[in-house]
Amino acid sequence: MATQAPTQINLDLPEFVVPAENRVPVNSYPAHMQAIPPSRMFLIRDGLKKYKAKAGDAAPTYDASQGDGGASLPGVPVEILNRAHELQLQHGTAYDQPWGTPLFRKAAAEAYWHLDAASGWGPENIVFVQGGRDGLQKAYAAMVALNGEVGDVLVVSRVPWISYNWGPYAVGLNVLLAPGHPEDGWRYTPESIRATAEFAAREGRKVAGLLITSPDNPTGRTLPVEEQIALARVALDSGYPFVLFDWMYHWVTDNGPTDINAVLQAFAPVERERLIFLDGITKSLGASNIRSCHLLAGKKVVDYITSQASHSVIPSFYAQAVAIAAYEMGFAKAAASIIEPCRESRKVLRRELENFRIPHIMGDGYYAFVDCGRYIAAGNLGDSEGLQNYLAENFGVAVVAGVYFSQAGADWIRFSYALPPERTEKAITRFFEGLKSLG
Repeated sequence: MATQAPTQINLDLPEFVVPAENRVPVNSYPAHMQAIPPSRMFLIRDGLKKYKAKAGDAAPTYDASQGDGGASLPGVPVEILNRAHELQLQHGTAYDQPWGTPLFRKAAAEAYWHLDAASGWGPENIVFVQGGRDGLQKAYAAMVALNGEVGDVLVVSRVPWISYNWGPYAVGLNVLLAPGHPEDGWRYTPESIRATAEFAAREGRKVAGLLITSPDNPTGRTLPVEEQIALARVALDSGYPFVLFDWMYHWVTDNGPTDINAVLQAFAPVERERLIFLDGITKSLGASNIRSCHLLAGKKVVDYITSQASHSVIPSFYAQAVAIAAYEMGFAKAAASIIEPCRESRKVLRRELENFRIPHIMGDGYYAFVDCGRYIAAGNLGDSEGLQNYLAENFGVAVVAGVYFSQAGADWIRFSYALPPERTEKAITRFFEGLKSLG
């Protein structure tokens, strides 16, 4: 029997790992990219230090800037952490699969999402990721790889979360802000989705995907599931290769979590392959520092992320174990220590904002977005960053400047009510005192 001669190699010459047709083409675009600024979110509390320096260490301060339920609310219940520790001891400390563990996939699919077999999706559509940012970066990278071009555009809302601006850019996507108006909470419309795709085409760019988030950060705007489905359908029909749903806050609502089965079954099987969902326990369980999130996606996306993760970030089992323990308990019960105080704080804040008669956007989640333009003008503060600093340094209340998200938010601030309701009431009172002082 004849055997094939081994390929001849020359150990004295350098050798590429991949064939010529598969090599990355020379492109100098990284050298021309704008420097990605560090998030200023972690610096906002410095203003409170200046306030205490003036008012004294005993002076009360109010942090309505953060989105960390593990810092401002009880966070993950001790019994869940203890159960996660037991699971870790049983599991051991060996490597897991790049997508996580079968136990996590099963718990997420069955105990958490209750995936309907009719959707055709199951545990194999789930990939564990180390926090929301890790999941987003992996989703963006899949869009680039499966759509085929660096330099495509990711479409986001007019006033997006800060990291939506810079995370996609880091992997070679240009971020495009869709048309939107404050009176509508800067929400997408079918017309704005189509217009954005047409604008990208005129610029010589393909669209890589659309990002839908509800409840929204920073505005708190909440979209009914029917509206999310309608927007996603318009995007797919308009040639958007992917629609990414960021549902990190969807348990922290008055009406309960979003039904993924309703979304999946609204689309044909081939269309479902173009949908990506991000969720986790960062916000709903106050587990920011546990870094426990996951993606649900079609087979090609899951396969791509899995292959990439095998060479980069292998999931931590303990982070999965905390989620598994919460899913076993029943997530509504597990997350009650976050959901309930936020619900009560939401009532307090909505009442006070309406009584003060200040324009604002407020749905669910952790945040309200408040129009402070008249006070910024009265104090000659320039924009909402000036107001943010003024309030922190002179009144001991920290908020987030809307201008950090986009220029459309220059007159707005984000007010977080991820606090006990009595704390929210004091914070908003102090906030209004600061505004009144400006005239």
